Amino acid sequence: MDTSSPTNQDAAGIIMTIAEVAAYLRLSEATIYKLAQGRRIPATKIGRAWRFPKQLVDEWVRQRASL
Repeated sequence: MDTSSPTNQDAAGIIMTIAEVAAYLRLSEATIYKLAQGRRIPATKIGRAWRFPKQLVDEWVRQRASL
């Protein structure tokens, strides 16, 4: 079985942009930016750009759902 295809890839190595996270969570880019600046969502700033590991975003959503 070929596990290297994108459909079989887990979220561990996927890095998302603000626009991608906003679309994924159905929030505005401004909201994601504010959450990142306030360190309320898992994110890393690389230069001037924010990046979000999908696996950590998924965990963050699950934690918020259980509150």
